[in-house]
Amino acid sequence: MPDWPDIYVASSWRNSYQPAVVNMLRLNGYSVYDFHNPGSGDHGFHWSDIDPSWEKWPVGDFIRGLEHPLARKGYDTDKAALDNCKVVVLVLPCGRSAHLEFGCAVGQGKPGFILLDGSEPELMYKMATELCTGFFGLVRSLKRTLPSRSSHERKQQGS
Repeated sequence: MPDWPDIYVASSWRNSYQPAVVNMLRLNGYSVYDFHNPGSGDHGFHWSDIDPSWEKWPVGDFIRGLEHPLARKGYDTDKAALDNCKVVVLVLPCGRSAHLEFGCAVGQGKPGFILLDGSEPELMYKMATELCTGFFGLVRSLKRTLPSRSSHERKQQGS
């Protein structure tokens, strides 16, 4: 069985903060799933790998595109990480997929944290374990729920 990351970061490919959040969480001792780089040599799923004109697809092509082997592999990889994580972090701004991922994890009973960005208010964010207004607030919140591997290792070593 793979060593699944503790934290699933749900966000958007367009979110320029996502890589920094992943890196900062890792620097704070957390194992983090990064959909940009889900595995060695794997740079994540891109619709453009199926068809460079994917943004112009009619609905039927989109439905067929979901069954393409690359789309299946991308979905299976992300969904396995989501199902096996301990915590989900939604990094705003983001779109439909990230919100579906967040809702799925919270529906599975996992703690969910939202790193707010000043977007318009959303009533359903009440389902989050905690709303965080900055990175350091996110880390403080996570530490209450999920000790980092480095702090866990220090406790095991008796320091």
